[in-house]
Amino acid sequence: MRNSHTAPVETRAQTAQTKSMVTASFRFYEELNDFLPPDRRRKEFSTPCARAATTKHMIEAIGVPHTEVELILVNGESSGFGRLLEEGDRVSVYPKFESLDISELLRVREHPLRELRFVADAHLGGLARFLRMAGFDTLYDNNYMDGDIEQTSIIENRIVLTRDRELLKRRGITHGCYVHAIRSEEQFREIVRRLDLAGSIKPFTLCLKCNAPLRQVDKAEVIDRLPPSVREHHSEFCICGICQGIFWKGSHWQRMSAVLATASAPPAISRS
Repeated sequence: MRNSHTAPVETRAQTAQTKSMVTASFRFYEELNDFLPPDRRRKEFSTPCARAATTKHMIEAIGVPHTEVELILVNGESSGFGRLLEEGDRVSVYPKFESLDISELLRVREHPLRELRFVADAHLGGLARFLRMAGFDTLYDNNYMDGDIEQTSIIENRIVLTRDRELLKRRGITHGCYVHAIRSEEQFREIVRRLDLAGSIKPFTLCLKCNAPLRQVDKAEVIDRLPPSVREHHSEFCICGICQGIFWKGSHWQRMSAVLATASAPPAISRS
């Protein structure tokens, strides 16, 4: 026998759920669109939100890590991650600004993402090496767990570099970059251009192995540790004070110099 009271109960539950929701419109700009499905890219779209949902909750529910966001405008006013969304709100979400100073508009974090110290996840060893080569303090360990990276970013105020979107959604991580490229050289070029690092490059000042500063050393001081061909053809050397590694301008230097040069060059202008 059919229960005549079932349908009204379901209707009341659905009505209560509808009343607990609001509808807001979102528009994401520039590279933030890469995180969205094709039908939501580069246009405004509406989505239901829980009545207690914040801008941060909805931005990440839509698929964009909060660390990729530098500016949020709700109905044209700069807002933080904790703003509760209301019916009819229009939310514009922008990525990191590099050529413009928007510090007076920032509400999502205390300072712009300009601290040039990094921690890379376990899959970005090649990128970490290139960043060290360019003189950027970059921590990396193949055994890093997500919790280790989060704590390091908090304690040492480091920018997290990763290809794991879920890592960037961790509450403690305030500054981070999702790396889109696959190959390490392309990853390096991507980060240099996205974070406008070209003017801050100080090549060959950090150890590629342990991230410690290098210092120049007289050839006589290290000559017993040099291969015969290096003794004959090279006269300038640097040494790491931690691992005692010795560096000179060999073939690896030429290759890395070429990568640095292309990474710091302005992108080519396409012509139709």
